[in-house]
Amino acid sequence: MINIVCFCGSTKFKQAFEQANRQESLKGNIVLSLPQFSQADNIAVTEEEIKILKQVHYEKIKLADEILVINVDGYIGEATKQEIEFAKSLGKSVRYLEKI
Repeated sequence: MINIVCFCGSTKFKQAFEQANRQESLKGNIVLSLPQFSQADNIAVTEEEIKILKQVHYEKIKLADEILVINVDGYIGEATKQEIEFAKSLGKSVRYLEKI
């Protein structure tokens, strides 16, 4: 069965996002990921852009069957914690890249 998986996690974990994207795609899943990795790529983002990207990401969570938390070395930031709670409130499954 094909699932739609939305990735959630820090933009500093670009490589982990890319690896997980490949793995999930090879499982036959549709991946919804981040449009940029501002921390990893040192991209300046305005407050207005942050607001837009956050809104879009929450819409992706709504579309997804489940979320995959990219929690490298167990790291889960505050924004990601909020996304997890939002996904749970919608009855979405939550998976973690690394065991917690």
